[in-house]
Amino acid sequence: MKKKAVLSLSGGLDSSTLLLYLLNKGYEVKVIVFDYGQKHSVEIERAKSLWDYLVKKGLIKNYYDFHLIKMNIGDLLHSNLVKGGEDVPEGHYQEDNMKSTVVPNRNKIFSSIIQAAALSWAIETGSKVDISMGIHSGDHDVYPDCRQEFRDIDFKAFQSGNWDSEKVSLNTPFLNGDKTDILKNGLSCCIDLGIDYKEIYKRTNTSYKPIYINGEWYSDYKSASSVERVESFLKLGIEDPVKYADETGEVSWEKVVTEVTKILKNYES
Repeated sequence: MKKKAVLSLSGGLDSSTLLLYLLNKGYEVKVIVFDYGQKHSVEIERAKSLWDYLVKKGLIKNYYDFHLIKMNIGDLLHSNLVKGGEDVPEGHYQEDNMKSTVVPNRNKIFSSIIQAAALSWAIETGSKVDISMGIHSGDHDVYPDCRQEFRDIDFKAFQSGNWDSEKVSLNTPFLNGDKTDILKNGLSCCIDLGIDYKEIYKRTNTSYKPIYINGEWYSDYKSASSVERVESFLKLGIEDPVKYADETGEVSWEKVVTEVTKILKNYES
């Protein structure tokens, strides 16, 4: 019997790579995508595009294991990431103003649904189910709900409130790595699975300030999430297949590299 995992697929680089990791490890995967009123809702489109691509390539057998949950809660949440919030700040992730991108209790809201789905699947099939998360060390300073301490407490609450909770376990394979480590793992998975990394990562969104031009979404290169992503591709010496733009319109990868390098140098100094 195949191993089973439930994954919250955001459409970003981390969770998309985790999906590849699980498929490469032989898991049967159910994904849950949350629409909670985020400004960067293009990530939902990208998550669906990636799922459809992997189904077409024969790497996912059950098309209907993709679940979109729409939550009309954006106007209840105070964060720059939700519609109606202030502008998302630009710069490096380690700058203090990036705390404005925290969405109050977001991962706790998500985890309750994910835990319920994982336990239900485990009971239905008589199999153990992993809850898999793409959290990593780069998230720890800014997002308290991505730290292991929070995950342990949250999971203990789940265990204390549910029969048969021993059928569910946590799986956080990227916890001690950074985004570069995650991307490196994803590239390796692409080789193992026989797919082009460009086809995978062009179907992801990491930008918190995506730009819409003539019916198409582009990533920005100034918000912290984008800077971190570009930095990872630079460290591995490969081009990011996502299209980038700024206030002037679409820009080349060379332009992105130049501008992000400046941002990184400014932060380091």
